[in-house]
Amino acid sequence: MAPSTVPTPRPSASLVIVNERNEILLVHRNPKSSSFGGMHVFPGGNFDKKQDQSLAITAIRETFEESGLLLASSVFSGPLPSDAVLDEARNAIHQQKLLFQTFLESQNLKADGDSLLPFTQWITPVGPWKRFHTQFYVVFLPAAPSSGFSSGAKQERIPKHDGGQEVIEARFVHPRKALEECYERKVGFMPPQHYILSTLADILHGSINTSDYREKVKTLSRSLFGRMVINPRKMGEEQDGHVIITYEGDELREGSKGRLHRAMVKMDRYVFSTGEISMIRNFDIFTEIEAQAFSNSAKL
Repeated sequence: MAPSTVPTPRPSASLVIVNERNEILLVHRNPKSSSFGGMHVFPGGNFDKKQDQSLAITAIRETFEESGLLLASSVFSGPLPSDAVLDEARNAIHQQKLLFQTFLESQNLKADGDSLLPFTQWITPVGPWKRFHTQFYVVFLPAAPSSGFSSGAKQERIPKHDGGQEVIEARFVHPRKALEECYERKVGFMPPQHYILSTLADILHGSINTSDYREKVKTLSRSLFGRMVINPRKMGEEQDGHVIITYEGDELREGSKGRLHRAMVKMDRYVFSTGEISMIRNFDIFTEIEAQAFSNSAKL
């Protein structure tokens, strides 16, 4: 691809939502979608300057559009929007007939952007005709009933897909189970989703989300890990068709000798095969990230 035709990565955001059972919200992209068709991803999308004041708001708005789950708190005491009102607003916002902020203000709601934890950025490699520079966030839902609000708390509605416009399924699943489904070729993940799920699977054990787990994730978010900007780069191909994709900090990407930060994937041109991906990372992400490997990475 000639330099003049290389698409500029579009600013975008994606939200990793963890509930009180250590389950993460995944949405199944419509196979007919022009971006990541058929893949399982975290809800998210492109920054919209008409709709969004920040990338955190992008993540919250897109999550609402794709899954029906709204991360917002009540500003004043009073009646809260019904499911019917939320669904009507969700569709109107998706169709650009209603501004997200206008809806929130009309319902005395405030998006919970301050609760989002930065959790790496990823830039699509040169090759695909659509490229993204995505800020990933993690957010924890409170232990609240899924039927609606409690005063001053986030609302956790049972996820609903958007009728097939962008996604055909939305569900909560434990990261370990999600990875098992991937290896069994029941679902497919792109490298960023697989990387983040693998990272969280090493932290979120069992079915009860504890303060210790939350603090570990918050520590990562505040550390070099949370600020990592990852530019996946293809470095070679094995005889069986698996491709080596390296990340910053690998020994081939300004990391120390012997340092591995990469993935093995199987793909057809730019399309990843379901279940054919594994992460290789042989250093402690809490204490052993080498800052110099990320010093030249692009920032949002």
